[in-house]
Amino acid sequence: MFTLKDVTYRDIVDIPHLDIPSGKVTCIVGRSGSGKTTTLRMLNRMISPDTGTIIYKGTPISEIDPVRLRRQVVMLPQTPVMFDGTIRDNLLIGLEFSEREPVPDDALHRVLEIMDLRKELEDDAATLSGGEKQRVALGRILVMRPDAALLDEPSSALDEGTERAVIGRLADAARERGVTVVMVTHSRPLAEAVADHLVEIEAGRVVTTNGVERA
Repeated sequence: MFTLKDVTYRDIVDIPHLDIPSGKVTCIVGRSGSGKTTTLRMLNRMISPDTGTIIYKGTPISEIDPVRLRRQVVMLPQTPVMFDGTIRDNLLIGLEFSEREPVPDDALHRVLEIMDLRKELEDDAATLSGGEKQRVALGRILVMRPDAALLDEPSSALDEGTERAVIGRLADAARERGVTVVMVTHSRPLAEAVADHLVEIEAGRVVTTNGVERA
């Protein structure tokens, strides 16, 4: 789905070549400051490389309108954004921003089940804990069904006991829906548990890429 060719950004990233496959879960791992998030942000033109080319579905992303690109390639930052209103409002708002029709409540209830969030759609989003807000934000991605989802440390607000279960369910649901996931995480055990494709970055350079055998 994505190919990076001779991509550099300041003194943070220097990637001669990287392929990110379609319909898979790719995890990018590495130490803090290694260039993981910078790489992720370049995939939907939140920032642009200084040199090189990023190709999305055969087209350089520099030739794609940024708004259209971001409707297809949705990014979830490490601190998820919550909007005023109910859980239902927050699950549906991505569709609204993308000028798409809302989905019925039964589809939203299914997303809450996947995210293991035992709340009502009418509950005020402002009353949720940090971990619950993160799960709603992840659920929003599933509701939107983008072509690709870029996730920056999506388990940062989840406790250790739920991290692997929630992210594992998200990964499985994304595969079922045909959503390509590119996830940045500091946790190699989590990455190895959920990824189809593992990319390790060190000092802005890709040092290893491996396919992961899924059970």
